[in-house]
Amino acid sequence: MTRFYDIDEADARLAEVRPLLEALRADRDEIARRQGDLARLRGTNGDTSHAQAIVEEEAAIRRAVERMEAAVARLASWDVALRDIGSGLVDFPALVSGRPVWLCWRLGEDAVAWWHEFDRGFDSRRPLAELA
Repeated sequence: MTRFYDIDEADARLAEVRPLLEALRADRDEIARRQGDLARLRGTNGDTSHAQAIVEEEAAIRRAVERMEAAVARLASWDVALRDIGSGLVDFPALVSGRPVWLCWRLGEDAVAWWHEFDRGFDSRRPLAELA
């Protein structure tokens, strides 16, 4: 069963969501960097002197992926929809007069101040003052 948030509940959840999204973004960036390093190490045409470094890079990537999977699972357990890691965009399900909508927030914003229809996305978000 999906949990529905009111604005105060969504704002309160940000204390937990914000650091999780920051960690997700950092892990995503780490994986991209390490994959580049790994490609360079593998591109040494059979030079076995890099074997240990390759093993260490692969292990570090696996650990970062596991952290990301745990963070995404945590968001899902709160019924928070992850939309974009790069911008830290998430949606909180809400009900307005029995109609499902998304309360929309992204990293850098102080509080939940936007919403959009359930079947729409970020491009159609509007200020909470227009929520009726």
